[in-house]
Amino acid sequence: MIRRTERERMGRMVPGEELVVAGYIGETGAAAIARAREKELLAWFTRDYIRAIQEEDRLAVELSRRDWEALGATEYEMTGEGGIFTALWTLSATYQKGISVELPSIPVRQKTIELCERYELNPYRLWSGCALLVADNGGRLVRQLKKMGINGAVIGCVLPGATKEICCRGETGCLERPRPDEVYRILPGFGIEEGGETDERENFSGN
Repeated sequence: MIRRTERERMGRMVPGEELVVAGYIGETGAAAIARAREKELLAWFTRDYIRAIQEEDRLAVELSRRDWEALGATEYEMTGEGGIFTALWTLSATYQKGISVELPSIPVRQKTIELCERYELNPYRLWSGCALLVADNGGRLVRQLKKMGINGAVIGCVLPGATKEICCRGETGCLERPRPDEVYRILPGFGIEEGGETDERENFSGN
């Protein structure tokens, strides 16, 4: 399944604003894979290391739209199925605005990267529980998040037009349309409840 790529405009997203991630990407998918494949992962990692990955999607904070606005966000998108790349596409498509994102600035834990390398998964397309925020002053928002014990990082900015740039070490490419979440390559039934609907988490992990 792929999340919808457009939704109702609930706030503001204009050129010159900054993009901020609160939390770390890919943790929900990484934790689910680590729980389901614990035995085979023991060939590469210690049990304590695997357990640490399994616990990284614990919900540390729940914030409402009003809370985000009080912190300085003008719009936000909770990530879920499809990971941070789908969340970026959703906001850009909804407001018909371009974005420029510095890939190395997107916060991801080393444990998530190492698990993804074992299964050849893209962590930026892996089920996440973090928040993508839009703000006039991303640095100030990150400082506010830090006071609450939440990791945050400015990852890019909003551009005029419709270009969706992904920049990495001096090279620039285009963000591709959303694809099926990477977690389905390992766990085809992940997130499917008895009613047949996808369980998209509306919370995010903090530290």
